[in-house]
Amino acid sequence: MDQLFAATNLLRYRLTSGNAHDVHSPFVFGLLNDVISDTTPYYCYKPIEQLRSQLLADKRIITVTDLGASKSPRHYQKKISDIANSSLQAKKYSQLLFRLVNHFGCKQILEIGTSLGISTLYLAMASDKSNVITLEGSPETALIAQENFRKLKQNRIECVIGNFDDTLPKIIHHLPKVDFVYFDGNHRKETTLNYFEQCLKIKSNESIFVFDDIYWSREMASAWKTICRHPEVKVSIDLFKLGIVFFKTELTKQHFCLKF
Repeated sequence: MDQLFAATNLLRYRLTSGNAHDVHSPFVFGLLNDVISDTTPYYCYKPIEQLRSQLLADKRIITVTDLGASKSPRHYQKKISDIANSSLQAKKYSQLLFRLVNHFGCKQILEIGTSLGISTLYLAMASDKSNVITLEGSPETALIAQENFRKLKQNRIECVIGNFDDTLPKIIHHLPKVDFVYFDGNHRKETTLNYFEQCLKIKSNESIFVFDDIYWSREMASAWKTICRHPEVKVSIDLFKLGIVFFKTELTKQHFCLKF
């Protein structure tokens, strides 16, 4: 992470982000009040957060496979607790993913980047009618995630292991459409935009795309700006850590930076 760049943008975000009084779109006003700002303690929050606590205390060591910028993988040993501490999506944002899927009734969900499976569980447990396909590049990391899915009895999650450059096109080829995509597997501009363009092939008018770490680096911020400007994106929402885009053709193209 480019820490100076992220800190500078966090300050800008805090100074410029708006609230409900600054939103004049009925769709976004409802989204902010009913979903983003919702503080309801939903039924699955407690068991998932208990599982997170277990992972933060798990001293088992696994081999992590980092595919990096090429298909030549790098392998290194790491404690599960260290992976949980550095890689898991924060509770605040994980629970927002749950609320988005729950509110909009998303059924076919795609996650690019499983890690230990905490965000995957929030996506899967948001609806008993949903199916989640999650992609992970590190085999041993994926095994821990699958172990976590079993602990919470989630059998509607398909974990696909391999390089995203290989697995994503195959998934897209076999999926007729996708309702929700969570991009959390790569922090390079070219690759992020490539995955975005691929997923556009199976999006619908109601689809929602969520991007993690949009201010991770100058590259990611540039990718986010390009995504917001895309002609098929109608509404884009900047929550600093997450970026959310909607494709509803009935909406006027607008960008919002909202406090969260």
